[in-house]
Amino acid sequence: MPTDAVERFLAALDPEHREAVVARSREERERLAAAWEEELASDDELDTLDELSPPAAEAEAARRVLERGGG
Repeated sequence: MPTDAVERFLAALDPEHREAVVARSREERERLAAAWEEELASDDELDTLDELSPPAAEAEAARRVLERGGG
């Protein structure tokens, strides 16, 4: 399992979005990964989903971050 926040964020993305994010600068990937971690930590709905399926919660948080960040 990836331990780096950027690697974990990339792993949570579907393949199409992963390719698009990998094409961005390292700084942009780090910014998106930080936003993703914040989304996971701050959203109560994701806490509930995380109890049922951590990968689903991570994927949902990644989707939300990309929607807001122009993914």
